[in-house]
Amino acid sequence: MTFASHAGRGVLTRRRFVVGAGLWGTALTLAGRSTYAQTPMSGQPAAVPSTRFDLTIDPIHANVTGHRVRAVGVNGATPAPILRWRQGDTVELNVTNHLHEDSSIHWHGIRLPARMDGVPGLSFAGIAPGQTFTYRFHLHQSGTYWYHSHSGFQEQTGLYGAIIIDPRQGYDHHFDREYVMVLSDWTDVDPKDIISNLKFDSDYYNFRQRTVGTLFHDMRHKGIAATIRDRLRWGAMNMAPTDILDVSGIIYTYLLNGQSPHANWTGLFTPGERIRLRFINASSMTLFDVSIPGLKMTVIQADGNDVEPVAVDEFRIGTAETYDVLISPDGAGPYTVFAQAEDRTGYARGTLATQPGLAGPVPPMDPRPLRTMTDMGMGNMQGMGHMDHHAMDHHAPSSSHMDMPGMDMDHMDMKGGKPAPAPRLHPGVEVQSIAMMPINRLGEAGDGLDHNGRRVLTYADLRATIPGADPRPPSREITLHLTGNMERFIWGFDGKKFSEAPQIYLQVGERVRFILINDTMMEHPIHLHGLWSELENGQGEYRPYKHTVIVKPGERLSYLVTADEPGMWAYHCHLLYHMELGMFRTVVVS
Repeated sequence: MTFASHAGRGVLTRRRFVVGAGLWGTALTLAGRSTYAQTPMSGQPAAVPSTRFDLTIDPIHANVTGHRVRAVGVNGATPAPILRWRQGDTVELNVTNHLHEDSSIHWHGIRLPARMDGVPGLSFAGIAPGQTFTYRFHLHQSGTYWYHSHSGFQEQTGLYGAIIIDPRQGYDHHFDREYVMVLSDWTDVDPKDIISNLKFDSDYYNFRQRTVGTLFHDMRHKGIAATIRDRLRWGAMNMAPTDILDVSGIIYTYLLNGQSPHANWTGLFTPGERIRLRFINASSMTLFDVSIPGLKMTVIQADGNDVEPVAVDEFRIGTAETYDVLISPDGAGPYTVFAQAEDRTGYARGTLATQPGLAGPVPPMDPRPLRTMTDMGMGNMQGMGHMDHHAMDHHAPSSSHMDMPGMDMDHMDMKGGKPAPAPRLHPGVEVQSIAMMPINRLGEAGDGLDHNGRRVLTYADLRATIPGADPRPPSREITLHLTGNMERFIWGFDGKKFSEAPQIYLQVGERVRFILINDTMMEHPIHLHGLWSELENGQGEYRPYKHTVIVKPGERLSYLVTADEPGMWAYHCHLLYHMELGMFRTVVVS
C-alpha cells in the first residue's frame, strides 16, 4: 500500500513465530453527540444507543508484538469503537478520512440503500483524504454486526469494529451482562509483502508440511502402499493435505478485543449471572474454533438473526460471521475463552473472572486437521482401502488437466444425484481442480472438529425462530463454482478473476436460488452485500438468514435470495487476500 500509515511496518522473516507482547494504546471515545462509556478494547458496549456519530479514520501506532508499527484506526483506536444503535432509528455517521489515501467504511450485514453500503467503485466513490462522507440510513433490523474498511488492506491493518442494534420490542432472551468478543488476526508485515510472498510460494506461511519423518510414520500406521498412493495423489494435484489456512501463526498474532493471548483480555462476572457474548470474526484470513472449557454455550443468534437455541461446547466462526451465545457460569472460574485458528498454529484467548488479575487455564490446541478425499471433491469416499484405487486415480483432477483451455465437464452431487455443471474453461482461466462429486456437508462441523468428543455446532443446527418473509419458490437458479489456483494464488468464481467476470443481473423483486460449488481445497466464507442469504439447510420455511456462508471444500450448498433492494452489490469471498486476488463479483439488482 502507498499511504503513510504503513511507513513503519517491518518485514518479518518466514520462520519468525510472532508472540504478542503488548497492549493497544489507549482508545479514544467518540466525539460529538455520541454516548460512550467504555473504550473499544474492553469489549464492553455502551449501555445507551445513539443516532449520530462523528468518526475519523486515522493513521495510528500499535504495539502487539513488542514492535511499534503504524496501523489504521477509528477515532484513534483499533479495534474501532463499538457502535450501539436501536432498531427503527435512523442513524447518521459523519466519517472523516485523515489518511493519505482514499478510505471507506462498509456496514457489514446491514440492510440499507446501495449508496450507503460503502464499497468504492460500486456504491460510492470512496472517501478522499481530508474529506468527510455522511452515511445516513434507517435501521430495519437488530442483532450483532460489524463494520470495516473496503479499501485496499486497511481492514487487515486495523480498521474494523463492532455494531450492536437493540431490538425495538426488547430481547427474547434475558441476560444480566454482555460482552462483545471481536476476534482478529494481526501482523506487523505489510499486506503487500504477504501477497508477494504468497504469489512467490503459496505455502510460504505453511510451516507444517509433511516430511520424510511423517512419511515413515504413515507407512507404519497406514501401510506402505496406501501411503505411497496418497502422496502421489496429492503430488499430482500440486496440493498438500496440510494446506488449511493461507496465512498462519508464523506471522499472525490472534487477538480478542484487540489484545494478544499474552495480554489476556478479561471480562468480569458474578456467579449465577446470565451473560451474552457477541462473537464477531473480524479477521482477514482466519477461521476460528471457539470454546469455553467448563461452560456450555447456547447459540441464540447467527449473523444478527435469532435462531432456536442450540447448546454446544464449540463452534466454528468463519471470517465475517457473527454468533451470539448465552453462558451461565455458576462457579467462580476463572474460565478461558479459547479461539484456536483452524490450522492450530495459534489462538486468541481471554478470561472470564470474578475479579481482575486472574487468568484462566489455557487448554492445549487440538491436533491439526488434514484435508481428505472429501475435501478434494471426491464425495464421501473416505475409505481408500475399500475403493478401486485405479478408478480413483483415473478421476482425480490434476493441475495439468485443469489448465487446459476449452475444457468442459459435468459432475454429480453424490447425495442428490443432480448434475452440477463445471465451469466452461477458456484460455487464461486459472482453475487448479474441479470437485468431481461435491456433496452436502451442512451436517459437518468442519475439518478438525467432527468427532472431537465435543458437541460442535453445524449449519444444519441453525433454525430460524420465525418463517422467512418471502414464501415464494425461486424462479431460477444461478450456479457458481468457487475456483482457484494455489500455485499462482489466483482466486475467482467460475474460473474467472473479477477483472474477467461478467456481472450477475437480478430483477427487483425476483426470487433466486444461488448454488455454490467449492472446487478448491479451502473453506470460503462468501458474503453477499445488500441482500439476505436464506441457507437451505433442511429447516424448511425456517431457513436461517445469513449474510456470510462458509462453503467447505468439496461442498455443494444453496441459499435463496430475494432481490428486494436495487443497486450494485459486492459479492465476494471474505478472506481478504482471496477477494483482492479475484474472488469477487458484482450483483446488479435493477
